[in-house]
Amino acid sequence: MTYIHERPDWPHFQWNIERLAGLLATVRHKQGLLLGRMSVLGFTIQAEAGLETLTEDVVKSSAIEGERLDSTLVRSSLARRLGIDIGGTPPVNRHIEGIVEMMLDAAQRYAEPLTKERLIGWHAALFPTGFSGSRKITVGGWRTPEAGAMQVVSGYVGREKVHFEAPSAELLEREMTTFLKWFNAPLELDPVLKAGIAHFWFVTIHPFEDGNGRVARAIADCALARADNSPQRFYSMSGRIERERKEYYTILESTQKGGPDITSWLEWFLACLGRAVDSAEEVLADVLLKACFWNHANQFPLNERQRLVLSKFPGNFSGKLTSSKYAKLAKVSQDTAIRDIKELVAHGILKQSEGGGRSTGYEIAFINTGSICV
Repeated sequence: MTYIHERPDWPHFQWNIERLAGLLATVRHKQGLLLGRMSVLGFTIQAEAGLETLTEDVVKSSAIEGERLDSTLVRSSLARRLGIDIGGTPPVNRHIEGIVEMMLDAAQRYAEPLTKERLIGWHAALFPTGFSGSRKITVGGWRTPEAGAMQVVSGYVGREKVHFEAPSAELLEREMTTFLKWFNAPLELDPVLKAGIAHFWFVTIHPFEDGNGRVARAIADCALARADNSPQRFYSMSGRIERERKEYYTILESTQKGGPDITSWLEWFLACLGRAVDSAEEVLADVLLKACFWNHANQFPLNERQRLVLSKFPGNFSGKLTSSKYAKLAKVSQDTAIRDIKELVAHGILKQSEGGGRSTGYEIAFINTGSICV
């Protein structure tokens, strides 16, 4: 098997712009509409939408690699770094802090050159202990010959599927120098296309022992921020790729085994990006719902316990609220919980859920009726 990086014409990629033109125009139009819509909303809503998007980006980028992060801790780390007040913020471990640091650096410093030192800093942030799981890896440089051949796989341990083999370690310095020179050069093509090419190119080289997928998606986010000319992220490419994980690895593998023409990869990338921008409407709808909710709730003199519990609504609370759940969340007695809940019902913030049972349940009053938002 001859992989694309082993061909004599590597890395002189080719693509059919006629096949891509319609998709590219559609994506750019969607991006413009979304950014235009966000620009007329207030700073608070923009900040909240950006926070939700970045949280999804960090969580889903790790999920693609089979790692499950606590979204509450990710959100807490992002909010603290962005200066957004979300109430009580639980302590966050070094691993999550490192992933957040990389993703924010990619987006917020999008206009700055991408260098070897910067990439190695990202990698060190991903693996602060120098270990990937229980395995010691090289941090602070490209992978070494001693690490052996680098196979790109997906799937669970024991059932992995090999998609391709990356260039040998001896070639990495040359390969990465060429890549970084291209990435930092003045634009000669649409920055969205550049994001798709950069993602594929970096994943092909796979210069680190681990974390290459997450770094590749951070590089793509950096390029997309350049395309938007904004550090604020309102759509999550990683979130969309995670949903289409099987298709992602299929098109990646087939392109690795083909010639220099990467049109099919770019078609998939542009279509996936378009779906990511479409999904941003869901995030925005949730943010607007929360803003509407708090506009109503803030009319009343709520105590700290009530604000703490309500911060789990809407959208971040599993099941209906009961007095027992309230007492546990607020760390108060059952009597205090019942008294707080009755006040929230009287204010029209909560309502009793339909149906009986051993425990009375409550839900947000306006989710089904929309009465508060009228």
